[in-house]
Amino acid sequence: MPLQDELKNFARARGAVDFFGVADLTLATHFIHEQSGGLLPPLPMAVSLGISLPDAVVDMLPHRTQNAVKVSYRTHAYDIVNRRLDQAASEIGSLLQSSGYKAFPVAASERTDSERICAIFSHKLAANLSGLGWIGKSCLLVTPSRGPRVRWATILTDAPLEPSGRPVPDQCGDCRDCIDICPVQAFSGRHFHPDEPRELRYRAEKCDAYFKGMESRGEPKVCGMCLYICPFGKGKDGVIISR
Repeated sequence: MPLQDELKNFARARGAVDFFGVADLTLATHFIHEQSGGLLPPLPMAVSLGISLPDAVVDMLPHRTQNAVKVSYRTHAYDIVNRRLDQAASEIGSLLQSSGYKAFPVAASERTDSERICAIFSHKLAANLSGLGWIGKSCLLVTPSRGPRVRWATILTDAPLEPSGRPVPDQCGDCRDCIDICPVQAFSGRHFHPDEPRELRYRAEKCDAYFKGMESRGEPKVCGMCLYICPFGKGKDGVIISR
């Protein structure tokens, strides 16, 4: 069995992920080097893994000022899903390594640069390049079937895998739902363009200050309104794509 099929079947058989894609990272070498500060090994391919968030929990976000909603979202749509993704990425990384290839699992949701407020690698980039969705005005990865209601992890590798697709065309159009609902007005409304800095579309420091305010009050750090309101995820029937 080809290695790529083995990886996909491994992920599916364990019920680990809902989305599986493969990206050619040579299309974004400069961006990756810049974001990681040159720390990441120069691995040309990425396996992108995604897990859908529970709609019943996400749909409670308009009531997120209530502690029960904050705890439910932070637990079941963030912490546990991230642990599941990290476990899946670790196991797939081990499978790649045992097959004779290098593998670098990237943590699902861990900031490594507090000044720029970003991780060592962009999971959205890998999912976008693998054809699983587009980067929306909210700077979230938007999938056609689940909108942005997905969390991601990535495994970088030198295994001879084939890209699973190309970036899905931007379908945000004139929609401003995520922009208008943001409590700190963090989004400018610009469409994603790979040659533009993130700051033209998203002021991450505004979200960061919002969450720090919650933390200072001893509250779980929860917002997610841009994720909740997106019409590509809101009210969908839960159909999942996997490539």
